[in-house]
Amino acid sequence: MVFRECDTLSNGVKIPKVGLGTWFIPDAQAAETVRQAVSIGYRHFDTAQAYGNEAGVGAGVKSCGVPREEIFVTSKVAAEHKTYEAAAKSIDESLEKMGLSYIDMMIIHSPQPWVEVNQSENRYFEENRQVWKALEAALTAGKVRAIGVSNFLKEDIDSLWEKAEIKPMVNQVLCHISNTPAALIQHCKSKGIVMEAYSPVAHGEAFKNEKIKEMAEKYGVSVSQLCIRYVLQLGMVALPKTINPEHMKANAEVDFTIMDEDMNTLMNMEKIKNYGEHSHFPVFGGKK
Repeated sequence: MVFRECDTLSNGVKIPKVGLGTWFIPDAQAAETVRQAVSIGYRHFDTAQAYGNEAGVGAGVKSCGVPREEIFVTSKVAAEHKTYEAAAKSIDESLEKMGLSYIDMMIIHSPQPWVEVNQSENRYFEENRQVWKALEAALTAGKVRAIGVSNFLKEDIDSLWEKAEIKPMVNQVLCHISNTPAALIQHCKSKGIVMEAYSPVAHGEAFKNEKIKEMAEKYGVSVSQLCIRYVLQLGMVALPKTINPEHMKANAEVDFTIMDEDMNTLMNMEKIKNYGEHSHFPVFGGKK
């Protein structure tokens, strides 16, 4: 089990290496999902203002029977909030919705508003600096314990880095077998930024990939376990998502090692380009 294994953020805060993603988990189901995950051993939960389930996640954290300080909770400032005032207000609203006295980490969900992701050349450098100031203020005020970003490219990171009084601690990105932003991972690591991988099983598309299935069989593990182990060996935090308790448990049973040659094969495998029903989400697409 990897529940107790942690990375250390640049300010000394510990973040568990495996967390539970909650995208598409309805608010009404979120509390019970969190409670079940905690009973299995999870101590890290990832939500967002855009997910519409912060209240449920917060309720689950408060009622799970484990001391609050043992749980790591991340939420994300909605991509549309691109002013200091909007971001600051949204952080207070997240705290209120979750019913928590602090959130362990707040991150900027996207450098661009969702309607412009992969469509616009505007990277919103100055606007993201204003949002970052709101995150810095929340950290200084004790409302959050750590701050970071999501879906930020190298130029987004560098723009923020130049002006930030407190440097980004995390960058959460799409990463899975066949789709690994290796140069971005290396760039962020060189700055002491912990990398997190969302959609490590490519929203289920990895299960349909024969080459990935063959590699999983070689190691005697499930496709999910191979995918999660892969991002962990890249030195990333893994954020698989499921509401199935059996899958939650299996997703943390990744105490094996993928050989270097196989890691290289998986990294350079033909890219999964079709995300099925999720393909319409902008983060998965390219410019039209």
